[in-house]
Amino acid sequence: MSTFHFDAVVIGAGPGGYPCAIRLAQLGKKVAIIEEKNLGGVCLNVGCIPSKALISAMRRYHDVKTVQQYGIEVGGEVRLNMAATQQWKSSVVNKLVSGIKHLLTGNKVEVFYGHAKLKDSKTIEVTSSDKPGTTTIEAKNIVIATGSKPIDLPAFKIDGQYILGSTEVLALNHVPKRTVVLGGGYIGLELGSALSLAGSQVCVVEMMPQLLTGFDPECTSVVHRQLKSQGIEFRLSTQAQSVVVEKKQHYLQVSSTQGTDKIPFDALVVTVGRKPRGQELELERFGVVVDNKGFIQVDHQLRTAHPHIFAIGDVCSQPMLAHKATRDAEVCAEVIAGHTHASIQNKVIPAVVFCEPELASVGMTLEEAKQSGRHALSAKFPFAALGRALASGESQGFAKIVYDAQSKLVLGVHLVGPHVTDLISEAALQIEMGATLEDISLTVHPHPTLGEIMMEVSKVGLGEAVHVLPNTGVQK
Repeated sequence: MSTFHFDAVVIGAGPGGYPCAIRLAQLGKKVAIIEEKNLGGVCLNVGCIPSKALISAMRRYHDVKTVQQYGIEVGGEVRLNMAATQQWKSSVVNKLVSGIKHLLTGNKVEVFYGHAKLKDSKTIEVTSSDKPGTTTIEAKNIVIATGSKPIDLPAFKIDGQYILGSTEVLALNHVPKRTVVLGGGYIGLELGSALSLAGSQVCVVEMMPQLLTGFDPECTSVVHRQLKSQGIEFRLSTQAQSVVVEKKQHYLQVSSTQGTDKIPFDALVVTVGRKPRGQELELERFGVVVDNKGFIQVDHQLRTAHPHIFAIGDVCSQPMLAHKATRDAEVCAEVIAGHTHASIQNKVIPAVVFCEPELASVGMTLEEAKQSGRHALSAKFPFAALGRALASGESQGFAKIVYDAQSKLVLGVHLVGPHVTDLISEAALQIEMGATLEDISLTVHPHPTLGEIMMEVSKVGLGEAVHVLPNTGVQK
């Protein structure tokens, strides 16, 4: 059994783990990273990237089928070859995984593949699934970046054939005729939207009275309306009870205030959320605090109750988002390297949903701003009043900006419409830098672009808009 010594070891090579290892190496530390399966973790291999690749493919397929509205005539039948689409998706993932491997090697980070187990607070035992024996790693500092996993529902066990998780959906080589999505959060709507565009008859079952709980209700209502017009059925305030099989047909039995019902399906997609993997390493042995939900408790420098054990990403706190994990990683690496000033000081973390239309949010909603004691207002500007949106044939949705009524300080921005997952970054910067409506309105935005909507909505808030009628879109 071999023993290796490092300044720091990172457990998990997802969007938190591998950036942390690379940054530690850049800061002069001797670093190792341990990964149980694939570099890039869930996000790259069976989450963020493959889902966005499939969503992009399905959107293109849908666009080709509806391109006649632009005066473009396409001869012959437009067909979808899911097997070929899967090959393309895999090529995207493989290219990015190879890129991570290259970056780790180039930064002299040593990679160990296998299951990690802490023998003590500075010693890790790694068991490989394809090699005999174990490897012992000793480190001055340990970073836990093990992420999260799907929540299991005993009544809906994943079987890979009729009952699927997000991982299984992303590997489908066919389009189910009828799909029931259990869960109206961002994962469920992204997958449901993609399958609908591919030709599946989709029904979304959600126990809450609205989709995408936590997002601005006006924005989610646009998503709801657009997806419904796309052909997706919604069962809100509806509880899933069990799966029943009658005459070889599978049904999801549900209940609501209207009574019980059975929804037929060829694929049941279970997307009811994820849970942190904080309890798997038995860190309590070293004084590390793990709450009853599985989150490892850390301070503003990502340090646990043990001074040399750190945790980053999904495993330590909400929001469970890849970009939040990467930010954690950078701070954690700097703290370990002795940068005493380093800490999590970000005011906001943006959130994005790649459904149809896209949804993006950062900062406070109007209701949250009022609950904080502020005298807050909001202003809206529709994409339908934007030249580029109309010229692109994507004019649904709007931008909403929440601001302090007196200082005009930007408190939150909520977008629904075309490419808003790209536009939200400007809004995040506005809040981080403490921008006001005047700062945005006086910044010249190029025409014709979708980005103009940020300038236009700020002018609405200031009462200076020229592309909508006065006082249109201001909400108190």
